[in-house]
Amino acid sequence: MQIIDAHQHFWIYDPIRDSWIDNSMSVLKQDYLPEDLNTIINDVGVNGTIAVQASQSRQETEFLLSLAGKFNFIKGVVGWLDLQSSQLEEELLTFKSNTKLKGFRHILQGEKDRSFMLQHEFIRGIRMLEKYGYTYDILIYKDQLKYIPQFLADFKQQRFVLDHLAKPDIKNKEIMEWKKEILKLKPFTNLYCKISGFVTEADWKNWKPQDFKVYFDVIVDVFGIDRILFGSDWPVCLLAANYKEVLQILKDYFSNYSKDEQQKVFASNAISFYNL
Repeated sequence: MQIIDAHQHFWIYDPIRDSWIDNSMSVLKQDYLPEDLNTIINDVGVNGTIAVQASQSRQETEFLLSLAGKFNFIKGVVGWLDLQSSQLEEELLTFKSNTKLKGFRHILQGEKDRSFMLQHEFIRGIRMLEKYGYTYDILIYKDQLKYIPQFLADFKQQRFVLDHLAKPDIKNKEIMEWKKEILKLKPFTNLYCKISGFVTEADWKNWKPQDFKVYFDVIVDVFGIDRILFGSDWPVCLLAANYKEVLQILKDYFSNYSKDEQQKVFASNAISFYNL
C-alpha cells in the first residue's frame, strides 16, 4: 500500500522563534530535518510527505521549499504568507513556478480573537488562494469550531482541510461539544480532515489505542472515506508517541476497511487534495 504522510514539520530550533516549545516539550528543542525523517519513513513504508509550516514568516515557506527541492520524498509544502496583506497576489505570483508549493496555513489557534478567520481581510486572502488554486489548512482549537460553517459558507470551490481533528480533548475523554460542532461540518464537501495530532491531545504518557476510536468514528461519519487524510504530525508527535506508533494506530483502526478504502485514507486522498 502506498502511504503519503499529509502532515509533518521541519525546523532548525530557535528558542526565540519557537517559544511555543516549553519545558514540557524538551524533546522538540532540537533540529528536525529531512535527513532525520527519511530513515524513519523508509523503515515504515511511507512513500512521501507534505511539509507544513511551523512558524509564520515568508522565510519559513522558502525554507520548506528549499528542503523540498533537495529531498524527493517531500511531495508538497504548506507554507505561510500574510493572507491579510495588500501585496498577497504579488507574493503568490513570485512562487507560481514552484510546483512543490501546494497551499498555506495560518496559526488560527494562536489568535486572541477566536473568530479571526471571519475578518474581511482574511477572507479576501482565502479568495486569492482560491483564484490561484492553493489549498488552505485550518488549524484551530475546538472552541473555534463554531465559526467554521460561517467561514466556509461563501467558498464552493476552495479546498480546505481541518488539521488534527480540531483538537478534541482526548486526555479528559470529552467528546460531546466537539462532536456537536464537527457534525455541523457535514454539508461542506470541499472540506477534508487530517487524522493527525491525536496522540498529543491524549494523555502523553498513558494513552491507549482505544482512546481514539470514538473520535475517529465521528470523523469517518462526517467526512467519509473520500475526505480523510493520514498525518503523522512528526516531530510534534514525539511528545507522546514515535512515528511508527502513530501510523500503527491508524492502520489498526482502518484494518477492517477494504484495501481500496485504506488506500484512499493513506495516500489517494492526499494526492488528490494536494494535487501531487
